[in-house]
Amino acid sequence: MWSARTLRRVMVTGSNLHLHHHRHHHLSAGIIGAPFSKGQPRDGVDRGPDAIRAAGLLLKLQQQGCAVKDYGNLEFEDVFEDAPVGRVKRARAVGGANQRLSEAVRAVKRDGHTSVMLGGDHSLAIGSIHGHAAAVGELGVVWVDAHADINTPLTTPTGNIHGQPMSYLLRELQSKIPVLPNFSWIKACVSAKDVVYIGLRDVDPEEHFILKTLGVKMFSMSQVDQLGVAKVMEETCDYLSAKVKKPIHLSYDIDAIDPSVTPATGTPVVGGLTYREGVYITEHLCQTGLLSAVDLVEVNPLRGHGEDGVTSTVDTAVALLLGCFGRLREGNHSSNYRLPEP
Repeated sequence: MWSARTLRRVMVTGSNLHLHHHRHHHLSAGIIGAPFSKGQPRDGVDRGPDAIRAAGLLLKLQQQGCAVKDYGNLEFEDVFEDAPVGRVKRARAVGGANQRLSEAVRAVKRDGHTSVMLGGDHSLAIGSIHGHAAAVGELGVVWVDAHADINTPLTTPTGNIHGQPMSYLLRELQSKIPVLPNFSWIKACVSAKDVVYIGLRDVDPEEHFILKTLGVKMFSMSQVDQLGVAKVMEETCDYLSAKVKKPIHLSYDIDAIDPSVTPATGTPVVGGLTYREGVYITEHLCQTGLLSAVDLVEVNPLRGHGEDGVTSTVDTAVALLLGCFGRLREGNHSSNYRLPEP
């Protein structure tokens, strides 16, 4: 995998076309399963990673010319005494799991892959982004989600940490974060100016206050409707690359997509991205050449009203990941293909 510095040089010197042809030889996915559900109350989201693998993710990535290394599923320790801390539920389990994940993502990046974290619930973004930043330095974060997940432990209405991960990662919010057990290892590693939200449509008043106060760039569903997804992605990438082209971390909650397409998730909200918009986001980010880590979270095979809903959700998750690694809907062919002669 290229360093961010090399990438910047290529993007400045070579034409974009040149970059795209090169990129596809270098794409390699390091897959980490994170079957963790304690950032929220519903059983089943820990079955997400294996469901996504079972839908053929690895083979399909390989068939489109991507090198794949599956690091398997992380094992998380059971925490028996995990009483709430203030409003926050299961802090010890979530803190411990994310510390383990952070180390795993760091290892995947050291091995030169684009990290792919299959969740599990969205509390796992804490460890995934932390480990990514520890490995490569400053990041741009694209957070695709119906929810902002930026409640602090003191503003959370539910106490579930899957609604809070962004607050632990942002430098600007550290003075608002109380001490929690198993959270002392976390170092805030993202600046508010380096985050873009896409797909928001269910944001708590406190979260809205935080987003506006910090001046976070966001494209709610209203903006997606107004501008169209192509303009949203163009503005997203222009915004993140305005000064320096940083590696991009894509944190994709399957509930960003409309529940008519992806119903098998814990907190569905109507009025989401279409399948086409959802896939376009990944295609566009892939073509920047800067995508360095991806989270695909909140797929819950125990929800979604029957088998069809689960299949649709899981297949969409696979399609999003394939888009991250160069699949184009116009079709692809390998650069060394030659037509057979009669």
